Amino acid sequence: MSTDNTAAELKLALDMLEKEKEISRDVLFDAIEGSLLKACANHFGKSDNFKVEMDRDTCEYHVYLQKEVVMEAEDPSTQISKADAKAYNPKVKVGDIVDIEVQSKEFGRIAAQNAKSYILQMIREKERDAIYSQYSGKQRSVVSGIVQRRVGENLTINLGKTDAILNENEQVKSENLRPNDRVKVYVLEVKKTEKGSARILVSRTHKDLVKCLFESEVAEIQDGTVEIKAIVREPGSRSKIAVWSNNPDVDAVGACVGVNSSRVNSVVDELRGEKVDIVNWDENPGRMIENALSPARIVAVFADPDTNIAKVVVPDDQLSLAIGLKGQNARLAAKLTNYKIDIKSETQAKDAPGFRYEDYMFDDDEDEFDEEYDGEYAEDGEYAEEEYTGDDEYEGEAEPEEEADDTDGEE
Repeated sequence: MSTDNTAAELKLALDMLEKEKEISRDVLFDAIEGSLLKACANHFGKSDNFKVEMDRDTCEYHVYLQKEVVMEAEDPSTQISKADAKAYNPKVKVGDIVDIEVQSKEFGRIAAQNAKSYILQMIREKERDAIYSQYSGKQRSVVSGIVQRRVGENLTINLGKTDAILNENEQVKSENLRPNDRVKVYVLEVKKTEKGSARILVSRTHKDLVKCLFESEVAEIQDGTVEIKAIVREPGSRSKIAVWSNNPDVDAVGACVGVNSSRVNSVVDELRGEKVDIVNWDENPGRMIENALSPARIVAVFADPDTNIAKVVVPDDQLSLAIGLKGQNARLAAKLTNYKIDIKSETQAKDAPGFRYEDYMFDDDEDEFDEEYDGEYAEDGEYAEEEYTGDDEYEGEAEPEEEADDTDGEE
């Protein structure tokens, strides 16, 4: 039987463990009851006929040795004579089970140490299970952490109750993360190791990091009014996202930008200066390509949805802007729209087949018809896309890179 002081100390310890380790009281009580039975087994050689009763309000506990009542006991460890049993229950009869309380001090010092070790082991196991359960539910979401240390080329990020691993290939090369830096990371995977602990892999390069950051900043995304249809990203340099509003009275781009650019600036700050272009999503491929090539002005788009190839004409002074530094703007636009995009200036387009309106004109008796884009696209126009890797005078074509299908409506 536990003393009042022992029960009070045990209750205080359980309250602390439940709060700090987030382990339920039922689990802790099960661990204590199991440890007492284990102590019985170590001290008496077995625990089959022992039972533990514990008051879960006061934490007072009792350990009983159960013996069968017989006329003459042949096995004192499991049997008790009827004459001796009457000392515990005067009305006892043969075949009854008598509970004989065992004082915990009888277990001895070694048995008590074994019980303590068992309790600690159970608590560690339950704590690991609680951590795994908590973070496995956070896969494909963003969590905050503090950079701890560098292990080789990898970084460990403290998430509060456990550490995560930021592998070298998931780090943004232009970022110089140092110990004690606070960062937000995207949870890629949570696995349970052979020892039962959680192994958490996180990323700073994943495009869904951008998506989750906007979801946390933009209330209209949280309530479903605005949707992020596609995201493409070159980590540390630039991202493009295409958004759509399910409410005609809500401007999707404006909602993501926020008053005085407050929302987009919060995301950019967390990405440590990475530029973010926000454009309107459009089911019309031509208009979508025009939006994706923003901020460049477009003269005409001729797009073929069967081949996913687009030819784009821009003013002469907009060619560099449309292509972007080292082809980045055109490359990201190609990924965003999943079109191969070939861009030429108006001067270049005059002598380039496929870039002139007359190339798409047909006889009246044919089912096909003219198709133009002059600031607006024909309803059934052909639309196109392409990826750039060249310089401002680039005239070739490049295809969008294929990426893992992690976000609906991407690439």
